[in-house]
Amino acid sequence: MHKRATFGTAFIIYLLSAAALPAADSPRIAYIALIIDDLGNNRVTDTRAARLPGPVACAVLPHTTHAVDIANTAFGLNKEVLLHLPMESLNAHEPGPGTLDSSMFEREFSKMLDYDLASVPHVVGINNHMGSRLTADAPFMAALMREIHQRGSLFFIDSRTNPESVAASAAHSVGVPALSRDVFLDNEPSVAAIEQQMKILIRLAHKNGSAIGIGHPHPATLAVLEKWLPRLAQHHIKLIPLSSMLDLTHKEAAPWQASLSP
Repeated sequence: MHKRATFGTAFIIYLLSAAALPAADSPRIAYIALIIDDLGNNRVTDTRAARLPGPVACAVLPHTTHAVDIANTAFGLNKEVLLHLPMESLNAHEPGPGTLDSSMFEREFSKMLDYDLASVPHVVGINNHMGSRLTADAPFMAALMREIHQRGSLFFIDSRTNPESVAASAAHSVGVPALSRDVFLDNEPSVAAIEQQMKILIRLAHKNGSAIGIGHPHPATLAVLEKWLPRLAQHHIKLIPLSSMLDLTHKEAAPWQASLSP
């Protein structure tokens, strides 16, 4: 009788411990972070962007008509607010007010950076608007990242408008937390094209553990994200804030989890 009891107890313990282990073929969870750029010019579409499900970051252009309102709305919805910092580009496109360009001395762009930051409340990070010329300029990026580092706990996201960008490496060299964009969602702003880009983003996330996508407040982009974001769990994807992505990518261990629980 004693032996039967001992065997039964051991068998129950075995079953409980086995049930606690994830199945060997359980899909691994990958992570994505998303940014919506170019906010501040249109209250209706920008508010819709700020109301997207989950921790989608909102990148607000400085000195735009609705910059303060959109930043306040995003902050109130627990979204991370970025300064979408205008920078000089290689083409003839004008980045807009508050632009940093290569003709400036360091003191000038230091003042411009403060001017831009003051126009957007609740900023926790910066990403570049345009900037294909400036982000490939190593001395300028080094100086800019020193300025960002002096302003506290801001992070930098390289939008990678130029494949030769040195922005992220310049940030790392002075201790500014930085990441780079993996996928632009809406270079072609049609529903079919954006959905294809979402699939590419998800594949990259599963391949590398995480990925960052950037979109814009186009009606098609917002419609696709409103449809896809609530269904990310079906693709074994978890949407996380940029600050959490920074934490994950700086850990030595791979950021896999066994479940989608927060």
